[in-house]
Amino acid sequence: MNAWNKRQRLEAVLHGEPADRVPAALWRHFPGDDQDPQALAAAHAAFQREFDFDFLKVSPASSFCVEDWGAEHYYDGNPEGARRYSRRVVQEPADWYRLEELDATQGALGRQLHCLRRLAKELPETPLVQTVFNPLSQARYLAGDERMLIHMRTHPQALLAGLEIITRTTVRFVEEVTAAGAAGIFLAVQSASYRIMSEEEYRRFGRPFDLRVLEALGRRAWFSVLHIHGQDIMFDLLADYPVQAVNWHDRQTPPALSEALTRTRAALIGGLRQWETMVCGTPVDVQREAADAIAQTGGRRFILGTGCVTPVVAPTINIRAARQAVENSGQ
Repeated sequence: MNAWNKRQRLEAVLHGEPADRVPAALWRHFPGDDQDPQALAAAHAAFQREFDFDFLKVSPASSFCVEDWGAEHYYDGNPEGARRYSRRVVQEPADWYRLEELDATQGALGRQLHCLRRLAKELPETPLVQTVFNPLSQARYLAGDERMLIHMRTHPQALLAGLEIITRTTVRFVEEVTAAGAAGIFLAVQSASYRIMSEEEYRRFGRPFDLRVLEALGRRAWFSVLHIHGQDIMFDLLADYPVQAVNWHDRQTPPALSEALTRTRAALIGGLRQWETMVCGTPVDVQREAADAIAQTGGRRFILGTGCVTPVVAPTINIRAARQAVENSGQ
């Protein structure tokens, strides 16, 4: 084969086949820029042109998915680039019933589609993966963590009614995402943790809605990623989701990369710690950890990345070291 392009490399790895090297991708937020679709597209494009990763995860502020329901937010300097909420939409259980299905082509959702279309035009050779927060994560943003859990356990039908409206809106947005040129979505799941809820609760309030979102991808999507956030995650409950890759904090919570290869058919994304290595480590630390991750998997069904978003304070030299770490990993 002649020089591999990004899609060829990814598709080989997704099918467990040899590639010219292990793919790599890091992603970050762009606070401030994430409030304007053109600025956000420009920031992503500059990041990709500098580091030439094998796919680009498009990372809007988490608030983009709930802003049109009335959530208010601000940036307070969080080093991960996350925004805080100054107004929650849901205060009482009855508020879940008041949510109305949104037009996915308008408002904050429409602005994100504009950003995505611009990136597809500017970076035609780079697979784009649009961040989508799963319905239960959006419910957390609307109500706050503690209130959502209280409603889940005391007024389950109200929360389920809200999740239905959130899911319908998210399905419409996902359909527009694939039409806009994305390779797929990055489904961010934040409550599939035994520290937050029981497996029975996630089976009722999480999994059915997640699957409806993923089923909306259709045939145009060829590369979607499941991100399972947090500690003590319900890996096996989500391991059969119809995605091509799964990402989690593999250095901080089970399973390890080597074990996960036997527990899902999806490719694995991870290997690098976002804080200890990417922020506080040296380029040597980055390359050492990358080499260990590649050794754990034998470079098979593996994409080098961080367990979660790369902090905005990560030194450029460490990001460059992560990209360089895969150059000599050819099989």
